[in-house]
Amino acid sequence: MLNKTLIKYVKTSREKGVREYFIRQALLDAGWKREEVDDILDSEEGWPSKARVDFMGKVGNSFEKIKKKSGEHKEGLRRPIIGWILIGLLLISGLIAWRVLKHYNPSYEIPLPSNIQEDLSSKFGSWPALEDAQFFKQVKASFINNDSSFIEGDLSDMKLRVYRNGKLATEVDILSKGNEGSWWETPAGLYEVQSKEADHFSSFGKVHMPWSMAFQGNFFIHGWPYYPDGTPVPKGYSGGCIRLSDKDAKEVYDLASPGMPVLVFEKDFEEDEFKYDFIGGQIDANNFLGADLKNNFVFAEKGSKEQVPIASLTKLMTALVATEYINIEHEVVITSNALVPTSKPRLQTGQRVSVLDLLYPLLMESSNEAGVAIGQILGMDRFVELMNEKAKAIGMKNTTFVDTTDADHENTSTAQDLFQLAKYLYNNRSFVLAISSGVINKSAYDPPPWKDLENFNVFENDPDFVGGKVGENNAAKETLLAVFEIEKTGVQRPIVAIILGSDDRATDASALINYIRGGR
Repeated sequence: MLNKTLIKYVKTSREKGVREYFIRQALLDAGWKREEVDDILDSEEGWPSKARVDFMGKVGNSFEKIKKKSGEHKEGLRRPIIGWILIGLLLISGLIAWRVLKHYNPSYEIPLPSNIQEDLSSKFGSWPALEDAQFFKQVKASFINNDSSFIEGDLSDMKLRVYRNGKLATEVDILSKGNEGSWWETPAGLYEVQSKEADHFSSFGKVHMPWSMAFQGNFFIHGWPYYPDGTPVPKGYSGGCIRLSDKDAKEVYDLASPGMPVLVFEKDFEEDEFKYDFIGGQIDANNFLGADLKNNFVFAEKGSKEQVPIASLTKLMTALVATEYINIEHEVVITSNALVPTSKPRLQTGQRVSVLDLLYPLLMESSNEAGVAIGQILGMDRFVELMNEKAKAIGMKNTTFVDTTDADHENTSTAQDLFQLAKYLYNNRSFVLAISSGVINKSAYDPPPWKDLENFNVFENDPDFVGGKVGENNAAKETLLAVFEIEKTGVQRPIVAIILGSDDRATDASALINYIRGGR
């Protein structure tokens, strides 16, 4: 039986005019068996519905047409010369296409022969959240088995490894990373090298970063930074980037190329050995999930794979993207476009507010004004694009965002995808959860300018509550995502409760959490 993923790839490639040789070579380089590739290329299913067009036949037809036309006209050498000019142009075009494809690494765009990932051409990181507990390990194994080139940043062992064609090319020490739990914590996930600069000047830190490779928003792999006067920065945590020695950074820089996957790993994402032994629960919500963020154990669930409206749970992703792509000290000048209907209006036209200060009403009071103001910094279309890219990068494969606040009631996700978001926030952006809970250490910053901030979160007074978000509209009904740290047999366990499509989220979530607390 022919592989449907391969059929789709071959048909799409042919529709785009990619030649047979390049299709075959790309798939072989990616690890597909020659017999399987040839079967697809020779099958009728591998052709688009329009007529088959072969490259050599096309060139041959061009020769015949030119020959025929040159023979029909009695203008001496004029038409043959034109014909040869056309042939020359065709050959030049083919040469250009060949040179482009020669330097194009097909392993970043073609489907891999693995049950982990159906198609890398969408975006890196689109994998199941709960079925694949060893998400990052399997991604790495997939790249190695398919002879891919990629970078692995192991933030637990503080090692950075570069693989070329599935083989380890070099391993170097990571000298510094972002402080865990801070604004600048280095993001774990699956990304790609976006750009390279031999000497990047950081507008955030006002320092030079030698041998820089951008891989996620404001985050880079680079050598040891230095100030404009040449003085190296002191040792300590980085601003979220992965710091190497200059020598090692230069080696990695020379091996890396734009588009190369970057796998940033932390052991927080590994499954541990803690076990639960109960099931059950009775919740009235249409969809729900109660699970352990550490070992992925599911206490109770219903319809957790169904993609449904999520209302203002959207704003957790808005806050996440804002902190990873925008300087939180950046001041926003509020425009009239940001003064949209919201639960507690606070902003005024012409007001200057930092991104950090906007996060408080966004996460505590579910401010639509704050969500719009933050999205406008990068442009709403670009910001929403980054929200969707981030969702895929952390394993939210069935999630779609169309705006930063869900004003259009079209943002959708699944309970399992939201589990993945909660896991990422808990392990990498815990301060977002801390803001949502109303408790955060802001010693490095002035107090927020808002008076009488109200926290809409259902569990704000629960001592085990770490953070989360609530939402509500006609399409989604009542929704909730809440993270707790609950003691189980003497061990603090990170637990998430996700409620979607509820008529009473407080009652449903309380029933779920009380059920979990009552277990082993």
